[in-house]
Amino acid sequence: MHAQAEQAAEPQLDVRAVHLWRGERHLLRGTSFVLERGELLQVVGPNGVGKTSLLRCVAGLLPTESGEIVWRGRELHDCRDEYHQDLAYLAHVNALKPELTALENLQYSVALRRPVMQQELRATFARLRIEQCADLPARALSAGQKRRVAIGRILLTRASLWILDEPITNLDSAGIALFEECMAEHMRTGGLILTAAHQLLLQGRSGVRTLELH
Repeated sequence: MHAQAEQAAEPQLDVRAVHLWRGERHLLRGTSFVLERGELLQVVGPNGVGKTSLLRCVAGLLPTESGEIVWRGRELHDCRDEYHQDLAYLAHVNALKPELTALENLQYSVALRRPVMQQELRATFARLRIEQCADLPARALSAGQKRRVAIGRILLTRASLWILDEPITNLDSAGIALFEECMAEHMRTGGLILTAAHQLLLQGRSGVRTLELH
């Protein structure tokens, strides 16, 4: 029973003393944090301080000079495939192919990870209130609609860890509120979120913390 209690208390994501240089700049200086189930960590700080670089390091897209990233008790280099299966990453860009419809974009990107049915795809468009966009080419969508489609990809992956870089870019107030609902639901089901955004999200909610970079 004691061993089970220790295992349950172990953080899902443990980032330990990460250092990163970009050219001659020492961008990340021993950055550390942990994330438990149902938590949101928001990385804050001025432009150029390394928020995006930190998210890319944690996502495994950018190598660090030193430090460890531990997922469910295993270092990242020992569980990379499993980690990436548990991870959904949203960058500044939406990564949509302009000649494909919005639905086709989601269908192909999600199918790389798991089988997905048209009914589920269209339900996601309805949830994000962009049903009218599903059969339009991505190039015809507004910036806010494209961002909602990209968010739909995050929802459909069923990943437990979301890493989100400025996720509310180009969203209006209604879109931000809708995305906050999606984030809150993900947290309620035990999901983890690491994000960098100029506007703090889900302020005052239990399980929401900030990490300030200098």
